Amino acid sequence: MNDRKLLVLGLDCATPQLVFDEWKDDLPTIREIMDKGTHRPLFSTIPPITVPAWMAMMTSKDGGQLGMYGFRNRKDYSYDALYTVNANNVQHKTLWNHLSRARKSSLVFGVPLTYPPKPLNGMMVCSFLTPDKSAQFTFPDEVKAELDEVADGDYIIDVKNFRTDDKDWLLKQIYTMTERRWKAFRHFYRKDDYDYAMLVEMGIDRIHHGFWRYMDKSHRLYEAGNQYEHAIHDYYVYLDGEIAKTLELIDDDTEVMIVSDHGAKTMVGAICINEWLLAEDYLTLKEQPSEPTKLTSDMIDWSQAKAWGEGGYYSRIFMNVQGREPAGIIPQDQYRVVREELAEKLRHIRDEKGGEIGTVVYHPEFVYEEIVNIPPDLIVHLGSLDWRSAGSVGTGTIHLFENDTGPDDANHALEGIFIMSMELREPVAHKSPYSIFDIAPTVLDYFGIDVPRDMIGESLLSDGQWLLRQPRELAEGLREITLDRGKRAYEHDLDLARRRAE
Repeated sequence: MNDRKLLVLGLDCATPQLVFDEWKDDLPTIREIMDKGTHRPLFSTIPPITVPAWMAMMTSKDGGQLGMYGFRNRKDYSYDALYTVNANNVQHKTLWNHLSRARKSSLVFGVPLTYPPKPLNGMMVCSFLTPDKSAQFTFPDEVKAELDEVADGDYIIDVKNFRTDDKDWLLKQIYTMTERRWKAFRHFYRKDDYDYAMLVEMGIDRIHHGFWRYMDKSHRLYEAGNQYEHAIHDYYVYLDGEIAKTLELIDDDTEVMIVSDHGAKTMVGAICINEWLLAEDYLTLKEQPSEPTKLTSDMIDWSQAKAWGEGGYYSRIFMNVQGREPAGIIPQDQYRVVREELAEKLRHIRDEKGGEIGTVVYHPEFVYEEIVNIPPDLIVHLGSLDWRSAGSVGTGTIHLFENDTGPDDANHALEGIFIMSMELREPVAHKSPYSIFDIAPTVLDYFGIDVPRDMIGESLLSDGQWLLRQPRELAEGLREITLDRGKRAYEHDLDLARRRAE
């Protein structure tokens, strides 16, 4: 054990090309931490989505081990039983669970998948997945009233309906939410003496999705000199100032870590995945809608349908298997053949001009260390996440250039950011990203707490010394996982996609 303290600032969706390169000189507080210590891209989960990424970071478990393949997951093998995950679905110990057991106190503020709150040695304010403020979203309960009081009378959990055309309203809401969150966090950070304090700010994610087209010159809707051209830049600068105010509160025994769960990139458009499945004869509807319509299970002719898909920043493909789904038609002994045939066709999806977009397709059992609950049959990064997935049918086209769930300019990218105010060891491959799974082992090692052997990341504080404390066979296996089987699968499939496109 030791007397160290750690402050972790999570910036959901903060992206390395902006923080490390393009705007580095405009972010003096963040730059100073980078110059003093270590910074590197942080390879996210597959898929790189807020859920499961933040909880993967807090547990050093991948999405398969967590049993979380996105915000919504299959409850069973029926056709429409999807549920939204919450903290009750997290079956692995989080960082603050380990710290509480070691008699370390934690202040946990806005970390996704903490609602509903659970007891810890410290205090918790839950994340944007809280349904609304009528729910109990703090621990202890009585903190809730004080939270509002110190946040100018109304703590804002999240910007609701951030996919909107009212950009003036959206920008104002993002700033108000951010200002009140950081003000409240600093209040409680000053109030008690915490060993570990962590805040996650969702504002960067919301402003990326709402304003990326106004900033990115490569976006098809970008117009030079538009009134929101500097909106994202100015918000990053504002956040740098909030970080500066927060760092005024720390002492010499406190190190600082800044992380994001994934990055961001321009969204070219959306692939209507169910329209594509219809065109390829994998999906059959009872009747074709005459206008864009959300696909529901009662619209599908299950006696002929082989597969269907879900929309989102990536696509999940589900297959209709005999003896598994209620009206399954794919014989179980043909499942792998049909799935691989479908995966190969997905890799060849083309854009509106006939060019291959470089889609990457993952088989869950090849990406995850373990499969818990019900995964998709295929996880699809359309155009390597340049395109999102639209689940609607009746669109009359496979390609959309306006989001079917509201205005949205950006998709998620596989690399987020990692910054720490102390020098850390180099990753195994020089200048390669760290892994999101390395964060929890690093924090535990920082506090002198033994790293559980089943964590799939490794501590970044020393050159493999943690691995050397494990049995040889397990150490070698964990090193392979740390090199990130998901990253290697991604690079392999991306290389195939690029060669095919050529």
